[in-house]
Amino acid sequence: MQKRSLGPSMQVSAMGYGCMGLTGMYGTPPDRQKGIEIIRAAIEMGVTLFDSAEAYGPFTNEELVGEALAPFRDEVTIATKFGWGIHPDGSRYGLDSRPQHIREVVNAMLERLRTDRINLLYQHRVDPNVPIEDVADTVKELIAAGKVEHFGLSEASAQTIRRAHAVQPIAAVQSEYSLWTRDVEENGVLATCEELGIGFVPFSPLGAGFLSGKIDATTPIDPKDFRYHSPRFSPQARAANFALVELLKHVAERKNATAPQIALAWLLAQKPWIVPIPGTTRRERLTENLGAVDIELTPDDLREIDAAASKIEVQGARLPEAVLQYSNR
Repeated sequence: MQKRSLGPSMQVSAMGYGCMGLTGMYGTPPDRQKGIEIIRAAIEMGVTLFDSAEAYGPFTNEELVGEALAPFRDEVTIATKFGWGIHPDGSRYGLDSRPQHIREVVNAMLERLRTDRINLLYQHRVDPNVPIEDVADTVKELIAAGKVEHFGLSEASAQTIRRAHAVQPIAAVQSEYSLWTRDVEENGVLATCEELGIGFVPFSPLGAGFLSGKIDATTPIDPKDFRYHSPRFSPQARAANFALVELLKHVAERKNATAPQIALAWLLAQKPWIVPIPGTTRRERLTENLGAVDIELTPDDLREIDAAASKIEVQGARLPEAVLQYSNR
């Protein structure tokens, strides 16, 4: 697979794999062995970047990822995230990026991931109670100690990115970005990444599955699925937003591709330092997603997509307000 750079010194596959869905965020997860098999199938297909977090499960996602990647440890890049306060029983107590807490959770992450170093360590959400300079300095210490190789931020504002980068260079910023969530184009995050030489990793690059075209206004959503509580996934919003899927299907027909492939190819075409991390539990979808790397969208294609998308007003907030309050800080 083609390679891309995150920051000045980290080379990864042009498409990564988001592991979150393997431990229940989308309702009932696949059994553990199937999760391991899909991760290893991604490696066979050339994926080298695997994205996890202590909060997924919580804890169980890192354990699964650690087991799946152990035989291939030196061939892959493991990204994971700290930042939530999580009790041993899995219950949360808000955000916690206190330096001592970061040190403690990184030691636990290393054990769960069966590794001696984390290739890319993100702060999952910015903690307003801890100066970002203190967070960056703590990660800098962990890098010096050999426990971490690169620093990242997730859902951070442009100002916070600049402040953190001044203390410890940031390799990657992760935020939601897709054809139906384009906030980072408008709030300065993408521009800041370009200016500072920081890579960008879009999560939910297929709009949490909506842009795949497999979900419409009548599709039932499991109450355990986080999308069940998302305003953008209400039946009314899905009905209105399906116009985006129709747009993707229209372009896909001409390109001998599928709607999700066009959605991912569109992201890849935005900047050469963007590395999407779609997730799936099915091998055929994995193959389909990775096929987007080989689809070339011409400048005319991109203009057509942007012009048509600009006429579609996306309905519903991308996440519940209780979750959005932690973004863009």
